[in-house]
Amino acid sequence: MSLLHTLQTHLPGIAIDVLRLTLWLVLLAVIFVPLERFFGERHAGRSRTELFSDLGFYFISSLLPAALLAAPLAIIAVAGQRWLPDAIPATLSALPLWGKLLLGLLIGEVGTYWGHRLSHELPWLWRYHAVHHSTEQLYFLANTRTHPVDMLVTRLFGLTPLYLLGLAGPGAAGSAAPVLLLLIGTVWGFFIHANLRWRFGPLEWLVATPAFHHWHHSKFEHINRNYASTLPVLDRLFGTYHLPRAWPAACGIETPMPKTLAGQLAAPFRRPGKPESPAVE
Repeated sequence: MSLLHTLQTHLPGIAIDVLRLTLWLVLLAVIFVPLERFFGERHAGRSRTELFSDLGFYFISSLLPAALLAAPLAIIAVAGQRWLPDAIPATLSALPLWGKLLLGLLIGEVGTYWGHRLSHELPWLWRYHAVHHSTEQLYFLANTRTHPVDMLVTRLFGLTPLYLLGLAGPGAAGSAAPVLLLLIGTVWGFFIHANLRWRFGPLEWLVATPAFHHWHHSKFEHINRNYASTLPVLDRLFGTYHLPRAWPAACGIETPMPKTLAGQLAAPFRRPGKPESPAVE
C-alpha cells in the first residue's frame, strides 16, 4: 500500500491510469493467452503491426471515453431532473438498492443493444464501427479495437437512459449502475471476443458467449445478428438472434481496412461512405 500511495503522490493521474491498465493487460494476457492456445477455435497468427494496433486501441478505449463523456452525461442528468415528472424519480428512489442496480443494468443493456444495432444499420455510424469488425482472427484484445467515435456513441446509448431517469449522476441512489454496466460489459467483452471453442449448453440462452458473439462478427453469412453484449434474450426479443451449432466460416469485413493504428483511426474520415454498411437482412 505504501508503494501505491507513493506512486499516487509523485506521478500524474494519467501515468497512474496507464500503470493500472498495464497491470490489467498483464492479467488478461496471463488468463487468455494460455486458454486461447489450448482451447482456440482457430489458430492463425497475426502481424506485429496488428498486435501493436490492438494494444494502442486498448489504452485509447480505456482512457478516452470517460474524459469525453463526463460533460454530456452531466448535462443529461440535469435535463432529466428538470424535465421528468416527479413521479418517476420518486418511484425509482423507493426501490431497494439491489432493485435500482438490476433495473439500471437492464436499461443500460437495452440502450447498448440499440446503439450497437444502429451502428450496423446507419452507414455513417458503420464507418466507425467497421474498425471493430475488421478483426479477421478474433481474440481477447479484439474487444477494445474500437474507434473512439464508435465507443462514444455506444456508451451514450447505454448510459443516457440511466442519467435521464436519475439512476446515475451526482447523489443518485443506485449510481453504481453505470460503473457496473461498464465493468461487466468490458470484462465480459474480453471473454466473448476470445478465441475459445467452448460451448455452454442451456447457459447460452441466458448470457452471451464466444460462439454467440463470433457469429456477430461473421463476414459472409448471417450478418447483423447477436447485438447484445451480455443478454441474448434481447436479440430473441428483437428478432436478431442466431446461434447454430457450427461456427462462422470467416470473420471480418469485405472492405479493406488499414492494419496500423493511425490508419484505422483515420479510415472513417478518409473514405466517406466506406466501408459500406452490411445489408440488413
